[in-house]
Amino acid sequence: MKPFFQRLYSYFCGAFICLSLIACAGDALQSGVDPFAPMIFKEGTTAMPLNPPNKSTLQPFYVSRSTIFKFAVDTNSILIGADGVTRYIVVMTNPSGESQAQYEGIRCDSFQWRLYGNFENGVWKENPLASWRGISDHVPNRYQAALAQGAFCNMTTQEKNIRNVLKNLNPNSFTGSIPPPPF
Repeated sequence: MKPFFQRLYSYFCGAFICLSLIACAGDALQSGVDPFAPMIFKEGTTAMPLNPPNKSTLQPFYVSRSTIFKFAVDTNSILIGADGVTRYIVVMTNPSGESQAQYEGIRCDSFQWRLYGNFENGVWKENPLASWRGISDHVPNRYQAALAQGAFCNMTTQEKNIRNVLKNLNPNSFTGSIPPPPF
């Protein structure tokens, strides 16, 4: 009879250990950590720039054949955020030479942009209606798409290295749009 109880005891111990391991694993829904749940975007705080665009650090970039504007990004203003947003100052110049500067952000994961504010009369003015909007790739003034595709993003992933962003903004290697063929 003794071997019977020893065998029963070992089965009981084995079952107890298995149940303990299963209990330790926990339920993802109860623990609140579901590895298959979609990630929820939480934007960090955004402060408006303190200075106007720096003319000596403006890097022009090509947007499209059909645009009549010229575009440049202030390379000193580029901030690669831990929240997945790349923030920057862009300067747009119309054919008559008048410029407008904006502080914006781009999200690579969702291919969206946000206008945080404008530089007006020597002061940054926050945009109270700022919201995330889809980046349009099929319009003449598609500068957000050019920046996202050419410098700030690797497909749907944010470029985390500022040196790579600056290298990608170089006119000789910029791929945000296909430049027109020489005539």
